[in-house]
Amino acid sequence: MTSTSPRTTVPDPAAGEAVRAADRAHVFHSWSAQGLIEPLPVAGGEGSYFWDYDGNRYLDFSSQLVNTNIGHQHPKVVAAIQEQAGRMCTMAPGFAVDVRAEAARLVAERTPGDLDKIFWTNGGAEAVENAVRMAKLHTGRPKVMSAYRSYHGHTAAAIHLTGDPRRWANDTGAAGAVHFFGPHLYRSHFYAETEEQESQRALAHLEETIAYEGPGTIAAIILETIAGTAGVLVPPPGYLAGVRDICDRHGIVFILDEVMAGFGRSGAWFAADHFGVTPDLITFAKGVNSGYVPLGGVAINGEIAARFDRRPYPGGLTYSGHPLACGSAVATINTMAEEGIVENSARIGESVIGPALREIAERHPSVGEVRGMGTFWALDLVRDKATREPLVPYNASGPDNAPMAEFAAACKRGGLWPFVNMNRTHVVPPCNISESEAKEGLAVLDEALSVADAHTAEAGASARG
Repeated sequence: MTSTSPRTTVPDPAAGEAVRAADRAHVFHSWSAQGLIEPLPVAGGEGSYFWDYDGNRYLDFSSQLVNTNIGHQHPKVVAAIQEQAGRMCTMAPGFAVDVRAEAARLVAERTPGDLDKIFWTNGGAEAVENAVRMAKLHTGRPKVMSAYRSYHGHTAAAIHLTGDPRRWANDTGAAGAVHFFGPHLYRSHFYAETEEQESQRALAHLEETIAYEGPGTIAAIILETIAGTAGVLVPPPGYLAGVRDICDRHGIVFILDEVMAGFGRSGAWFAADHFGVTPDLITFAKGVNSGYVPLGGVAINGEIAARFDRRPYPGGLTYSGHPLACGSAVATINTMAEEGIVENSARIGESVIGPALREIAERHPSVGEVRGMGTFWALDLVRDKATREPLVPYNASGPDNAPMAEFAAACKRGGLWPFVNMNRTHVVPPCNISESEAKEGLAVLDEALSVADAHTAEAGASARG
């Protein structure tokens, strides 16, 4: 069930420098100013760890991009990929292929309600793209609504629906995307004092936005079940059920984006399971096969699937349902079930990570809030606990981002690879992390937060003495 200790490797700095040089000469990296980055040459990984060519080992508290849910190089999945490659590397999506159908069956078996048809994509952004297309074709309406605190991908529709600053440089202002504020009690836009108030007022805000936009123009509302990159925002009780009700009353398709939250990350197969809500479409990727081979998909309910029984669906991908990717998904899902990895994620979150983070928050003036579940947590770092001023400004870079950069560097010096975004650090290790590994990483995190504490109002007051 739990990840194993990583094998030891012999440092080879010369090989690392060769990788670094080739990368700098030829690789164009995403989301980056190419001349301002120094990607770490990685030599390998196993279980909850990866390492560089200098022999430095890192406990992966990022799960890379929150996708290696079963850790690095799980032997059962590696073996399945090797077996599938020896049997059938590829086959066009128009054919019926055993492993493609079996992967779809295993996903459908775990989705809520009647989301029993699976459209395969190469990743999460393409899943969002196709879910939006399905909703627009199903309703005949042009607009899709999404939350400001969100990330849905970087294809055309997905990036317009994204709420964070990565949208800005790509936004044409003409994609039919409408944004609204979702609930977030710690930084409430609704002057709420309780989760119940936050939920009710956020729903009222959504209703009002729909009224002003025109209900008959809105094809879909898309929400991350638990917003991931935006800060691991667990919705308050009643909110998702309220959105479901709003969609039903206005004939709007309800899409849940489970690309990051799905497949054990929240301590359930799908995060929707925690809230008792069944959407019309679910987008997924990442954890479906731990990212070992690119794969994503859309789970489709019966009504929308039936829309295309006699009408061609106007979309497709050369690698839709790629056999190697589907083989890795079959192995991943079966391994997660056999080894109790979803249950491990829930248990570790409840008994180890959650309690430890709350204790850490008590000790550190830089920790404003702890939130999360399963192996899906975030610390909201602040300059002042009373005012909740973020440790760095929104979308900070360069000197303005120095406190977070210093904190991340301290984590890495301690052998922990963190997931850092804006003024937050996320605790998102593999879902099969062991209790001892989790405690090891939390101890490093605890120590590194002293670097963030030095930038708080409390530290300034102490220095003025």
